[in-house]
Amino acid sequence: MTSCRFAAVSVLTVSLVGYAVAQDKPTVKMEDVALPDELSAPVRALLDTKALKAFDAKGKLLCTIWPRKEFTTSATAQQVQAGLTYRDLGETVIVGAVQFPDAWNDYRKQKIKAGTYTLRLAIQPMDGDHQGTAPFNEFCLLSPARRDEKPDPMDVKALHQLSAGASGGTHPGVMLLFPNPNPAGEPSVESKPNDTWVINFARPVSASGQKATLGFAVVVVGHTLGD
Repeated sequence: MTSCRFAAVSVLTVSLVGYAVAQDKPTVKMEDVALPDELSAPVRALLDTKALKAFDAKGKLLCTIWPRKEFTTSATAQQVQAGLTYRDLGETVIVGAVQFPDAWNDYRKQKIKAGTYTLRLAIQPMDGDHQGTAPFNEFCLLSPARRDEKPDPMDVKALHQLSAGASGGTHPGVMLLFPNPNPAGEPSVESKPNDTWVINFARPVSASGQKATLGFAVVVVGHTLGD
């Protein structure tokens, strides 16, 4: 009798947890959205007008992301066969742009003002200041769109300084990237540990004359458990 009661309580607990997760789950929708005027013409030319709109569990718009149309990389045929990763794109490359209708808290719990930002790939330094602050080392750094006019690769330190303008402090504004090795054809929302949610989507990549696909998983809800 006791074991049956325990089993019933366990099932109820799991059900309630699953219900809570479902209730908190953001949603994503892909639709045509005009690129913001704040973006320079050279940056706009790289971006897709098919945007990803993320909404919270109550249907409020969290952000709109315009991903890059296509990437070009010098990755070899062997690397393509093994599966491309973010690092094959090259640090500081333009990944896309994002617009927040309201203030948004990034993965470091920094408040990002409402507005439009470019997204550039960055690799977190492997030093004591960043140890244990994130499960992965790849991020998109947010930079005020009006100040990031040229889409060319840039000096990493200069990017960090530019991105600090998004947070209003000394640290760049960040969106953590999770791996997405098997991207689906349509964008989706996925739960990650520690109440973190990502938007999954795929982008075409041209590598050594071959056509490939790279999956992205961008954190739109969730924060570091570190300092």
